Amino acid sequence: MPKGYWIPHLDVSNPDGFQAYRSKADAWHEHNGSMLLVRGGRCEVADGEMRSRNVLRQFGSFDEALAAYRSPEYAAARPLRAPHAQCDFLIVEGFEGAQPEQIGTAPVAAARKGYWIAHVDVTDPEGYKAYQAANGAPIGQFGGRFLVRGGRQEVVEGKQRSRTAVLEFPSYEAALSCYRSPAYHAAKALRLGNAEVDLIVIEGVEAGH
Repeated sequence: MPKGYWIPHLDVSNPDGFQAYRSKADAWHEHNGSMLLVRGGRCEVADGEMRSRNVLRQFGSFDEALAAYRSPEYAAARPLRAPHAQCDFLIVEGFEGAQPEQIGTAPVAAARKGYWIAHVDVTDPEGYKAYQAANGAPIGQFGGRFLVRGGRQEVVEGKQRSRTAVLEFPSYEAALSCYRSPAYHAAKALRLGNAEVDLIVIEGVEAGH
């Protein structure tokens, strides 16, 4: 069964006030079976725009992720956040299809993985297919794999683009190097004019967090 993911993007206006929400939500997450993959860490906005804080949390399924958001426990935490942060929050379904083929020796895994989080509005579906076909080689070269690629999604707060992709790499450096590589830049050229994209390259939390 595909995993489910929370992807909140936040701009926090009052860090001290925000801490009450974070403490209450973290205490609840310790018991709900979810896994924190990204929060804070180094990051680079590679395309478009993103808010200043970005979180990625994994659940057992899309339905579990949606139910967790709608639960009484999280409903009690949310009002503690509202006065202190603007938030675009979506819940997405994971990907279980074919992954990019590994090319050569995979980059060495680090204590913190690296991620791409991308939100996409496709303006020319036929033209976009060429990009989708070309991006697998550089992603495979740097050890990347898709956690999210299409699938169901629900925007529960704020707004977001119509498609989401999340990729995991062995390290932040591998994720950044993939984006900056000549091979990916050649693939990226195929999506220009065919899609509008917001993409961030971001460092994950330490393993076992």
